[in-house]
Amino acid sequence: MSGDEQNQDVLQQQLKGKKLSGEKLKRYDSLDLESSRVPDAKKALEWSVILKLAFQSIGVVYGDIGTSPLYVFSTIFPNGVKYEEDILGALSLIFYTITLIPVVKYVFIVLQANDNGDGGTFALYSLICRYSKVGLIPSTQAEDKDVSTFKLDIPDRRTRRASKLKSILESSNFAKFFLLFATMFGTSMVIGDGVLTPCVSVLSAIGGVKAAAPSVMTEGRIVWLAVAILILLFFLQRFGTEKVGYTFAPILCLWFYSIAGIGIYNFVKYDPTVIRALNPKYIIDYFKRNKKDAWISLGGVVMCITGGEALFADVGHFSVRSVQISMCCVTYPALILAYLGQTAYLRKHSDDVTDTFYKNLPHSLYWPVFGVAVLAAIIASQALISGTFAIIQQSLALGCFPRVKIVHTSKKYHGQIYIPEINTLLMLACVVVTLAFRTTEKLSNAYGIAVVFVMLLTSCFLVLVMIMIWKTHIIFVIVYILVFGTIELVYLSSVLYKFDQGGYLPLAFAMVLMFIMYVWNYVYRKKYHFELEHKISPEKVQETVDETNYHRLPGLAIFYSELVHGIPPIFKHYVENVPALHSVLVFASVKSLPISKVPVEERFLFRRVKPYDLYVFRCVVRYGYNDVRNEAEPFERLLVERLKQFIQDDCKILIAANANRVSTDESIELENDGSNIDCDKQAEDATLLMERDIEVLERAYSVGVVHLVGEQDVIAGKGSNIAKRVVIDYAFNLLKRNLRQSNKVLDIPHKRMLKVGMIYEI
Repeated sequence: MSGDEQNQDVLQQQLKGKKLSGEKLKRYDSLDLESSRVPDAKKALEWSVILKLAFQSIGVVYGDIGTSPLYVFSTIFPNGVKYEEDILGALSLIFYTITLIPVVKYVFIVLQANDNGDGGTFALYSLICRYSKVGLIPSTQAEDKDVSTFKLDIPDRRTRRASKLKSILESSNFAKFFLLFATMFGTSMVIGDGVLTPCVSVLSAIGGVKAAAPSVMTEGRIVWLAVAILILLFFLQRFGTEKVGYTFAPILCLWFYSIAGIGIYNFVKYDPTVIRALNPKYIIDYFKRNKKDAWISLGGVVMCITGGEALFADVGHFSVRSVQISMCCVTYPALILAYLGQTAYLRKHSDDVTDTFYKNLPHSLYWPVFGVAVLAAIIASQALISGTFAIIQQSLALGCFPRVKIVHTSKKYHGQIYIPEINTLLMLACVVVTLAFRTTEKLSNAYGIAVVFVMLLTSCFLVLVMIMIWKTHIIFVIVYILVFGTIELVYLSSVLYKFDQGGYLPLAFAMVLMFIMYVWNYVYRKKYHFELEHKISPEKVQETVDETNYHRLPGLAIFYSELVHGIPPIFKHYVENVPALHSVLVFASVKSLPISKVPVEERFLFRRVKPYDLYVFRCVVRYGYNDVRNEAEPFERLLVERLKQFIQDDCKILIAANANRVSTDESIELENDGSNIDCDKQAEDATLLMERDIEVLERAYSVGVVHLVGEQDVIAGKGSNIAKRVVIDYAFNLLKRNLRQSNKVLDIPHKRMLKVGMIYEI
């Protein structure tokens, strides 16, 4: 049965119920009708597709965590090994850290908190916003909850704990701002990871040349070679995640097989008894022997899970199942075998701890493995670069980041994106950091802080999701907090110890990014509230138009606005200065929902502005933060087709309402042929009006579409304090002048675009 037939059945049942009860039929709003259309449930991916994505994910997600064997032992023991048994204690720490955090926490728990397939800090924030009113933009509508992807399966039994937490969040402005700031901070730290990962990985890999030929490769040459490799890496991003993944995946697979094979070789050759380090007793003994030094060395242990956050941030490029398969079947076993082999080697050669990876290689395999290691290190940067693109797209759609161009690099997988401006900025930042720090030791201090901060923040958000959305039993919530919260807090305390030795870098970087995000979000909210307070109601449109001696022009005009409730004040400004209206005018309110994707069938909601002969429509165009917006021509055609459907459905509802009114006005016992004739006449008139409206719309569309884009200049209002003037008049306007305008983001055709300017004092 088609969607229209289902709607008709529902409508007929409603009419029957109203007729029997003798009630007057309610005139259904078009938004209700449009939003009730829910397409078939999204089909699960086929296994062939999942396995392809799993293969691609190896080349994108695991480069960072996969190359950690290059430098972990050297960062744990920067001053050498004091006691022989410390090597077993370090292996035990590495084993349980990798098992508990990337595997248990991320692969099996955090990935379940994805937002319709997308992950990252903003995905968790969007879930919380969806289930409680903690968003700071008052743009929610009742119809939004009818979007199929807006809903999640939730238990029927609601606990007091979840309701109480929801009430606390909704009633506290501090909680709302705290969640937003925490999200911005986590996002900034992940972007900081995206800067530090390439530097650490590439410098670590190229260090093998210095070990083999120290007289040829000086520190300066290594640094400049690393810079050249980084520039090449960022140049490759424009080809997209799919091509990059297929290109990099075979290399990463070869890398994982290499380190696993070498690990087995060393394990068998040197000391198979290191397997006993899986007993956590060796961790306790390690701390008893070394005390404070053991605690400080945890900052080096953290390096074995760098890139763990990429498992979650990059899931939107692939799928949950594909990431789980690739991690459990390839990455995790290879890493454990590699660390077992390195530990076995160090048991016999503890003096080589500062360059464990290259020293433990069999002599005949040194240069082949070195070549693979360099390639793997280059690829290691891919995980956080792709993750950075994903979270910036999410923050952009939720009004927390300045406008940038989103390029969708795959027609099959909409989550695979590329952001040119961010790619360039990341490249420049990586080059500057590499030239400034020059060694992996200083960079690892900075890197550890960024990694642990993001992981701890993810745990905090996940606890809210577990309590409020999943309705998880309190015992499991407590266990999660005690296990993962304790581990991450201990690691955080350790990495902060080296704050003055490079650890300040990610925090300083995050502060700059947070300032930019806050400035943009602050003005975004102020501007929205200004438009909300000065909006033009649909009833006032006729009055506004009558005040000017306007003319009608042939064609369809689409007037863009972010205001959902009403018509923006810039329309009155436009009519007063250009007293000409196109034959059909659509106010398109582009709205971002805190969800990943909105099905095309549910994207457009329409209302008609009276009087009908004005041919003015309001339209809410709803997008998720991972939806494609930059295809102008398909957007125009889709909007017109959906508007035609709306006019037809509106006519059906009008005919049904008139038929019900006539039948309830007449006595049921008496037949009145006149009423039937009157009903038929009204139905015929309504059909003729519908056909005329569709004809007017088609004629206007055939003449041409004009895009009217409002460009609001924002200044601080009179009496504003100095801080507000600095934020609005200088910081925000500086960002706006140097970033893309809305027409470039939406890819509106330049020849058919008209900008309408207005100054807002906020």
